[in-house]
Amino acid sequence: MAPMQRIRRTYRQFLGATLMLVATTLAAPHQAAAAVAEPTIVGPIPVTTTPGVGQVRNYPFFATEPQFNLTLAGYREEEFFIEGTASRYQTPSMADAILISSGHNYRTSMIVRSPVDPAKFNGIVLVEWVNVTSGYGVDLHWHYSREFLTREGYIHVALQTQRVGVQQTTTGLRDWSPTRYSTLDVTAGGTINDDSLSYDILSQAVQAFKGANKAKILGPLQPLAVFAVGQSQSATRLTSYYNSVHPLHRVVDGFLVQVSGGPFRTGIAEPMIRVNSEREVALGGAATIRQPDSNSFRSWEVAGASHVDYFWLMTRAAYAQRDGETPPSLACTPEPGSHVPLRFVLNAGYHHLKRWVLDKVPPPSAEPIQVTSISPLVIPRDANGLAFGGIRQAAIQAPTATNRGDQPGITPGCSNLYGQHIPFSDAKLQQLYPTHLAYFMAVKQAVAQNMAQGFILADDAKEILGYAFNSAVGTGRPVPIH
Repeated sequence: MAPMQRIRRTYRQFLGATLMLVATTLAAPHQAAAAVAEPTIVGPIPVTTTPGVGQVRNYPFFATEPQFNLTLAGYREEEFFIEGTASRYQTPSMADAILISSGHNYRTSMIVRSPVDPAKFNGIVLVEWVNVTSGYGVDLHWHYSREFLTREGYIHVALQTQRVGVQQTTTGLRDWSPTRYSTLDVTAGGTINDDSLSYDILSQAVQAFKGANKAKILGPLQPLAVFAVGQSQSATRLTSYYNSVHPLHRVVDGFLVQVSGGPFRTGIAEPMIRVNSEREVALGGAATIRQPDSNSFRSWEVAGASHVDYFWLMTRAAYAQRDGETPPSLACTPEPGSHVPLRFVLNAGYHHLKRWVLDKVPPPSAEPIQVTSISPLVIPRDANGLAFGGIRQAAIQAPTATNRGDQPGITPGCSNLYGQHIPFSDAKLQQLYPTHLAYFMAVKQAVAQNMAQGFILADDAKEILGYAFNSAVGTGRPVPIH
């Protein structure tokens, strides 16, 4: 063989071996991930009664309609029961989960909201770990962002994973509607009551949208990625999942948590976005567990926002009253419920997480809320009582009230999750905004900055500007409190 031929053959052999090594290295994390069991899907479960009408409740708990018109949005809402055998895990901090035992029977609910027209589906399935702090399951991500999610073509799944949501006396699904939910059980027949099955239930629910069950749930819709989302208590559970259970399976493609969560383990490839309100910084210890943004992590803090805002409190109250659950109490002074919206920043979070996962375009980084001391915690404030730093929406940059995430001086016994809203006097508003145009231009400037930074999307910007345009601020007329 001629020398040049030997050189070429050697080069081809070397190149082939190198490419194989690279491919093996890139695939290694996925090959090492343990397979997730395929659950059984039952349904869709028939709906035979109208929400809020009569004593027999044979409809999904907190069913979206008629409070929000899914039909007009081109969506359907269907409930499925998901069942199988789940494994039980210990979740040590910042370390892989430890398998305790397997083969525990479970059956639970997931409500699926999906576009009727396949062409509208954007490829993303959001599986929400339903929050059970209220003694019943609430899918806050859906309530906050349903307009955005239906507009943009997401699939949203409300998944019940915990004992309180399913089996809490009186308020859990089984007691709320024995007709519909009497067969549900996430405790393996009452033998496991610490929610240690919840992590595997989530993994199996996500797998249901990737494996053999996909067509049964979604018909012709073809997901490109499945994200796990959760709020507050659920964000804490998802932190344990992300740090401990997710590295074993890697079935979830991305994560978005709000108003809790962290610290997060580094070195995990699947991205995590955390959106915190001012309350988590002021009262929730978020300032003590801050960690830098990375190739797979972003932390956003929303100035003036509360753990749950006024918009969501009103939304939840309507569903709770309709379905016979306890609504949130707003009988406090000063008025609870910050009017700084979380939903617009959350919407931007979904948008950026989608681009991060599918297009490898990282989200913007955000300045944190300013803190001058950790112990004791001190958040400096301006003359209007507003914090510095953070994501600063129009309600902060063009303020008409003092909005805070905490509640100094509020009526004892009121929830510290709602923040505070103290409207400015008409005289102060007139001083700040002598004309309606002055107010509108201040809002427009704030919205333009938010959009340029990537924290507000175009359709939400239109909604904010429309509200400002129709406001009485700067007109000389009294400004309504709400």
